[in-house]
Amino acid sequence: MTQDVGSEMRLVQLSPMEMKWITEDEKMELIRNGRNFMDITDNQDLGYTNAFQEASKPRKGKVEFPPKPQFQELVTPLLGNLTKSNMQANLEKFTSFHTRYCKSDYGRQSSEWLLNRINETAAHLLPSIELRPFKHSWQQASIIASIPGKSKKTVVIGAHQDSINLYFPSFLRAPGADDDGSGTVTILEAFRVLVEYLADTGIQLENTVEFMWFSAEEIGLLGSQAIFSQYEKEGREVVAMLQQDMTGFVQKTLDAGKPESVGVITDYVDEGLTEFIKEVITEYCDIPYVLTECGYACSDHASASKAGYPSAFVIESAFSESDDHIHTTEDKIEYLSFDHMLQHAKLTLGLAYELGNTDFGGKKEHKGHKEHEL
Repeated sequence: MTQDVGSEMRLVQLSPMEMKWITEDEKMELIRNGRNFMDITDNQDLGYTNAFQEASKPRKGKVEFPPKPQFQELVTPLLGNLTKSNMQANLEKFTSFHTRYCKSDYGRQSSEWLLNRINETAAHLLPSIELRPFKHSWQQASIIASIPGKSKKTVVIGAHQDSINLYFPSFLRAPGADDDGSGTVTILEAFRVLVEYLADTGIQLENTVEFMWFSAEEIGLLGSQAIFSQYEKEGREVVAMLQQDMTGFVQKTLDAGKPESVGVITDYVDEGLTEFIKEVITEYCDIPYVLTECGYACSDHASASKAGYPSAFVIESAFSESDDHIHTTEDKIEYLSFDHMLQHAKLTLGLAYELGNTDFGGKKEHKGHKEHEL
């Protein structure tokens, strides 16, 4: 296995305006201290293409999100096809790897298992789906499952597949059940139900919907930066991106006497998309949402935002009540609620179908829409 710490210099971004060169050892210390950052060493131009286009040309059309969900009659029955047993079986296997640290051989093995699992779960049902690993310079590949729509406008649903133990990450066990095994299997279950429906009905969504499982989130959002940097350079039109990072821990919320809720992040996210996500939770989930903050670059949605794409982030609770077992040997399934993960799967499926069939062409005007300028 590859040891990750040392004297190699890395350029990290600690806030939109603060960057500095530090060693790998110092980067690991930032992680241990809970400091969010993006390691931009290999993607220093992320966001420049879209920023230059905005400065040099007339602005592109605005991304408008519907004020309310529109497809309840179809989506609501589909929610009953989501199962806790699938998520539990997948998570039990996913956490059986010693670690899913991106620079380890275990990380490679877990990614290969996940790719095969996505295919055998549902991807094989639709010949039009493009399921592919997105290779990196480290062992663990990211994974993209693309469901082509009638347009190339793209809705992205994301989670990160890697885990980390903050002390000797190449050697110590890191089951990563909640961070982010829970998000990984949550979006996989929503993917399964959506693909089975499309395969059974022969329906094609209006927009392309892509499910992504990112590598190397834990060491600076490296996998998602690489993907969105490529998308930006290719001129891909991502109209929305939702990150699901930690979807299963509720005990601290309950111990505090608070209602079980979906945490909706409100800082460093797109306002319009976030408002629509709140409406989707209200419509399709059995629990409410709670507004919370997590700081700069706290998960992979930050890479999409930097590329100029509307992005949002939901988590299992208010950030103060989120799981404190993460990044240790104790991030285990036994602390998680699959009932709660089912609520996140409902949100994921509802959002994927709603935005997958939303007209983003600007043909219709909706009063009260929140907007994000690309």
